[in-house]
Amino acid sequence: MFIKASLNILVTRLYDISIVFEASCGYVIILTAVYWCTECMPLAVTGLLPVILFPMMGIMESSEVCTQYMKDSNMLFVGGLLMATAVEHWNLHKRIALRVLLLVGVKPALLMMGFMGTTAFLSMWIGNTASTAMMLPISNAVLKQLCDTEAQAEEREVDLISLRGAGTGIPKGQDNQAFDMEQEPEVEESPEARERRLKREAKYLKLDKGMSLSVCYSASIGGTATLTGTAPNLILKGQVDELFPGNGDIINFASWFGFSFPNMVLMLIISWLWLQFMYLGCNMKKLFGCGTNKDGDKEAYRVIKNEYKKLGSVSFAEGCILVLFVLLVLLWFTREPGFMPGWAAVLFNKDKPYVTDGTVAMLMSTLFFVIPSQLPRCGGYSEDGMPLKAPPTLLNWDVVHKKMPWNILLLVGGGFALARGSETSGLSQWLGESLAPLQSIPPVAISFLLSLLIATFTECSSNVATTTLFLPILASMAVAIKLHPLYVMLPCTICASLAFMLPVATPPNAIAFSYGNLKVMDMAKAGFVLNIIGVITINIALNTWGTAMFNLNTFPDWAVNRRQC
Repeated sequence: MFIKASLNILVTRLYDISIVFEASCGYVIILTAVYWCTECMPLAVTGLLPVILFPMMGIMESSEVCTQYMKDSNMLFVGGLLMATAVEHWNLHKRIALRVLLLVGVKPALLMMGFMGTTAFLSMWIGNTASTAMMLPISNAVLKQLCDTEAQAEEREVDLISLRGAGTGIPKGQDNQAFDMEQEPEVEESPEARERRLKREAKYLKLDKGMSLSVCYSASIGGTATLTGTAPNLILKGQVDELFPGNGDIINFASWFGFSFPNMVLMLIISWLWLQFMYLGCNMKKLFGCGTNKDGDKEAYRVIKNEYKKLGSVSFAEGCILVLFVLLVLLWFTREPGFMPGWAAVLFNKDKPYVTDGTVAMLMSTLFFVIPSQLPRCGGYSEDGMPLKAPPTLLNWDVVHKKMPWNILLLVGGGFALARGSETSGLSQWLGESLAPLQSIPPVAISFLLSLLIATFTECSSNVATTTLFLPILASMAVAIKLHPLYVMLPCTICASLAFMLPVATPPNAIAFSYGNLKVMDMAKAGFVLNIIGVITINIALNTWGTAMFNLNTFPDWAVNRRQC
């Protein structure tokens, strides 16, 4: 009896301790979430809270917590950022952007399409903020030139009428000698001229709003196409690898691109059509430039061409970066293409996944600090007789230190630490069991409702914080209701980047709003519809080619044998 009573007390005590661990971990997650949402402290500093609180509460050892801040996904992120830093440092992104704009022309519809396509492409490889900050000044300069040229054309038309002596009694070709004796009085603007000016300014203000929104929206949309395009994508990979170690590298660069790139193109086309309808109307003749003033088009085209000429010819450094960039993308695609053995499986990963996308990213990024930025000269001395110095490399640490967003690494690492703490404490299992009644709801409805929830939540919170908080909960829920984890984690990750309604939602929105031509209501009206469109297109992609790619209609074995803590 004594032994039985002792065992009962011990079991009760262990249960109470496990409840304490779950509650403690829940407190840390709630506290972190509140700090992230309110930004009462810098986001990166808030991401360090698990390093302090988990060891003090007995949830995890400090050494185990700290290892979460430098995982394979973080190294992939660093490698992608180094590539983006090199592209920006040598203005290769600006050369690509201007070249594309020269190809598409300056007709209103084609111009918006060119800006959106170029911004989206750049955002696939460099930061959304950098691509927006570069494209918006170009957009404003082109539109200003179009407006000024149209105003000058109207002035010339008015002057031509006046020179013909309309209403003045001066015969055509006769000089007015009074102009030689006294100064010409200022001509008051006629009501007709004023009306034309106001109409022209209103038209270009509307066009400017549409172009600004198209740039910032396409930056957010473009970042979803590649695994390194934006931080939430890498957070998903890190969480899947952490929570489901036996997943067989289901999320890699090639598989993510195969799913997300067609969805990005679809969202971009629909967004372009919606912004066309809102700000440019449906007159296809005017939108595509049929029968419009050619002089204005030539002047605006000249603005873009002059900007391109300022860049000069392609330098040796730009050529090297372009080659390394193409080589990096090819190595990412062919490492584990899925339909055939990749080079990593043949050469390195015969029994274990030794080489990952992060390995490739760091290999190519390291070359930036080795390859010279100028073609080395022959000979050891200059014309002045001084020894030649070695040319600087493509990147140096001072440039990287200034441009690298180190705070994102701490923020992402904090998310991985929270996910690991949820598993260790048993909180994830408890949450999953609590959500088990959702098994009676159709999976399509679950995915759609969760996507709407994330798309709404990310409007007032960082997309990194949103994915960090929700993905571990969604993974536990999926396991509890026997649903493929990616069926809910994948759409919610992409929806975290669909922050289109508020200026504070993303840095690209804030940059576009800072130019002063947009009102909050302009962004809210356009962004609300795009949020709904984005959620619908993502769920269409999920239930069509996404299901075929990831076999989402079955519950995988690697989800059954998830990490046991």
